[in-house]
Amino acid sequence: MKINLNADIGEGFGAYDIGNDAELMTVIRSASVACGLHAGDANTMHRLTMLAKQHKVSLGVHPGFNDLWGFGRRKIDMDPRDLELMVAYQIGALQGMARYAGLPVTHLKPHGALNNMAAVREDYAMAIGRAIQTVDPTIVYVALYGSEMEKAARKLGLPLAREGFADRHYEDDGNLSPRSIPGTVFKDPDKALAQCLSMVRDRCLTSRLGKTVKVEVETICVHGDEPTAVNVARHVRRGLEAAGCSIVTIPEMMA
Repeated sequence: MKINLNADIGEGFGAYDIGNDAELMTVIRSASVACGLHAGDANTMHRLTMLAKQHKVSLGVHPGFNDLWGFGRRKIDMDPRDLELMVAYQIGALQGMARYAGLPVTHLKPHGALNNMAAVREDYAMAIGRAIQTVDPTIVYVALYGSEMEKAARKLGLPLAREGFADRHYEDDGNLSPRSIPGTVFKDPDKALAQCLSMVRDRCLTSRLGKTVKVEVETICVHGDEPTAVNVARHVRRGLEAAGCSIVTIPEMMA
């Protein structure tokens, strides 16, 4: 068995940091970096690309809505063409910073509300895919299993990595449970590991309401903005390795 472990990082801004990016980089194998719209800026992106080089972590774009105030977690209705250009802009921003580290940008994973909306909206999922296709069609589209994003990647012929979440509850339809519902973000490392093992070994998980939901994943996310993120990520990695699973980068997972 092999699996990728990723985290969304670089989500501070200016003098403000969110999460412990430096520690997470020692645990994960792929990093999805905020590109300046929902969070992040040039200095933050540069720092994270240099950390990725140091720890041999593959580097990805983490595009979100232009919503610093709401941290990209507020739903925004916009023209899909505008969304496509907004995502392309963020890909270019990280590619520029990644050149300082001599690293390629190898994957893209939407953030927050954009990820949730693109999971169920074909027009948003296709807009993200067209941005990838235009800027660099070798970039892996990271998509929630069974989502419109997965369908868009397949339709456009883009490389695809299906994503599961270590620290989030799911609904019966396979989408993530809203953060507004108490307890939907796991703080307990054992609970996160149990869900990961179920996804990797059994290709299923148990929804918030107790239903068995089928999943197939190539990458698992631990959210970097939670105070418990580093402990959860370390416990998940150790538990997966103890179960005989190799933890690899997204490019290695796709090979």
